[in-house]
Amino acid sequence: MTVELSSKSAYIIPLCPLVASCLTGSFSFFFPKATRSLRRLFAASNIFSLVIAMFISFVLVWKQAATHSIQQYLWAWIPKSDFRLKIGLLVDPLTLVMSILVTTVGLPVMVYSDSYMCHDQGYARFYAYLSLFTASMLGLVFSPNMIQIYLFWELVGMCSYLLIGFWFARSSAANACQKAFVTNRIGDFGLLLGLLGIYWITGSFDIYELCDRFIELTSNDVVNPTFATTVTPLLFLGPVAKSAQFPLHVWLPDAMEGPTPISALIHAATMVAAGIFLIARIFKLFSTLPTVMFTISWVGGVTTLSGATLALAQKDLKRGLAYPTMSQLGYMVLAPGIGASQSALFHLITHAYSKALSFLGSGSVIHSMEKVVGYSPDRSQNLFFMGGLRKYMPITGITSLLGTLSLCGLPPLACFWSKDQIITESWSNSPYLGLIASGTAGLTSFYMFRIYLLTFEGDFRGNQINYMESYSSSPPEYVIHSWGGVQLDLLPKQTSNNLTSPDKKREELLEIANLGTAPISKRGRSHGTIQFYSGRNLLYPQESNFCMVLPLIILAVPTLFGGLLGIDSVQKGYGLNLLPDWLISILYLSEVHKHFDKFVEILVSSIPSLSLSFIGLSISLKVYGHFDKIFDTKVNEKLKNGEVVNGFSSSVRNWSLNRGYIDYYYKIYFVRSVTSISKLILHFDQWIIDGFINGTGALNFFGGESIRHAKSGRISQYLFGLIIGVVVSLQLVVDFPIPPLP
Repeated sequence: MTVELSSKSAYIIPLCPLVASCLTGSFSFFFPKATRSLRRLFAASNIFSLVIAMFISFVLVWKQAATHSIQQYLWAWIPKSDFRLKIGLLVDPLTLVMSILVTTVGLPVMVYSDSYMCHDQGYARFYAYLSLFTASMLGLVFSPNMIQIYLFWELVGMCSYLLIGFWFARSSAANACQKAFVTNRIGDFGLLLGLLGIYWITGSFDIYELCDRFIELTSNDVVNPTFATTVTPLLFLGPVAKSAQFPLHVWLPDAMEGPTPISALIHAATMVAAGIFLIARIFKLFSTLPTVMFTISWVGGVTTLSGATLALAQKDLKRGLAYPTMSQLGYMVLAPGIGASQSALFHLITHAYSKALSFLGSGSVIHSMEKVVGYSPDRSQNLFFMGGLRKYMPITGITSLLGTLSLCGLPPLACFWSKDQIITESWSNSPYLGLIASGTAGLTSFYMFRIYLLTFEGDFRGNQINYMESYSSSPPEYVIHSWGGVQLDLLPKQTSNNLTSPDKKREELLEIANLGTAPISKRGRSHGTIQFYSGRNLLYPQESNFCMVLPLIILAVPTLFGGLLGIDSVQKGYGLNLLPDWLISILYLSEVHKHFDKFVEILVSSIPSLSLSFIGLSISLKVYGHFDKIFDTKVNEKLKNGEVVNGFSSSVRNWSLNRGYIDYYYKIYFVRSVTSISKLILHFDQWIIDGFINGTGALNFFGGESIRHAKSGRISQYLFGLIIGVVVSLQLVVDFPIPPLP
């Protein structure tokens, strides 16, 4: 009886953040002035609501691990009709694991947001959106039927639209949220069609009943195979858009226009995780159709490789982390396609903590950089304006290094165990998929360590004026920073060999900024660095405050040990019912040594993939380990001559910076086509539809005007008309006499 009551209390988990969101949003809407003085109170209430949800989630996981039971609590929604639908709660291992994931990632993000957004005018609105986002995801994972899942699915999409476009006054943010909304509508329309088709086959929306009936009907050849094979991929189209799979991944890098805490939540535990969750939830249905499984595996494989190649030369810190998310999501989709849904869920969990740590670390960096180079994302998020930040931000640097090594797939950090399992399964299923998975592991190590080295190692470049033609098609920006001084952007003209009149620019800058002498050092024909010195100290980044650093430390713990605690159940091949056991094993760390032999065995078997990871890491270290001295080496003479661009061939660099040209072709073949069709429809509406309606109205108007003048009611006008008519009639008779009758 205790377990039943405890399980039934699961409705509190999504209800807590929902109530907090409604209260915060309503109060800030109706009482905006009072909200400004009480905004910290509202932030505390939102955080406390998620603490309650997390506590209940852990209690339910503890009880569920002992019973391995599956329970549903349903209430009639549409009871009196042929179509009956119930809403309620589904409490099973998958639900509780996702609940733990969402709450434990969401809580550090909320604490972190207090400092990150403290100076923003939309502080209370941000927390209202954030809690609603979390409540939507929790409602989705506890849904017992596909209709309820679809409702929360759309609510998650709406929250992502609101949060990506949170700074809607910026055109880039407004365009990004619209792009995410439109792209996800494509996937959601396919998902809706798939739901209707599955209901047509099975007559049910209940998840377990739906899957069982579909398996029974397809095994007995009751269902038309062509229809079943057509409907099921439509269900998969929803996760393709939501989890940023190729070719509907284009919204993900633009989602970086939202505040960094939202980027962490979207990329770790909410929006992109929703697609992986749905695949796992109805995996039994997909597994009955080999063609669909083949499609899923290759969509995941293509996404894995393309995301890795697109991340190779990114210069924006957040976008550099966005494309790796796309690549890792490809692993999570590839795994169910080859039957390894357990490994996909394990990688979803380990990746969530590592990626949340990396994104919050990037937010800490950006927050400090804005105080040095200004509030322009082109500078504060530019990797080449950073460098050496580990000396000034040691906690952020160390925790970011842990997140980077985990995402690189290096032992014993969390992502190694889950990623290695997927790579092993890929090789056993298809050598091509195995090659993609292993090769991507090497690329991941290269670009993730590249981001870390450019950000945290070397010398700080934010106080310098860097002109790097190979990383920007725009002219160089001359930025002056001094303590209490001026910040100035001047765009010098460029010639084929050097900068135009550098001495003149130097004099202009010194005169405006009132600085001392500014020695100019030229490095190469098309690269120059000017360092301005004054009698005062230059600005340097500083470590973030406690509220931003504490979440980084908390997330570093599962990033370090999450894989060690979960590897046992995955390697034994247990089903989903035993997935929460690894969370319970946190309390029994003394048992880890019993599995030491198993760990050694896994490490030995993963030597090939680990070798590729270390090769990628070594190349990154070789190219970017001494980035500040890059123009002093013989190898980089080729870089300056254009043969290779800062470690990349020009084709690879262009592929990465132009997003694989996918947006370009979308614009040519889809956006322009839709625009042309819209213009044709507009002209048809204006000239045919409106022309007919307006023409009819004009005829009625002129006809009415004519009748109005003819029927004025004045006798004098009638007599005048009568006389005119008689005169005209007589004239006609005189001119044309009537012939006599025969």
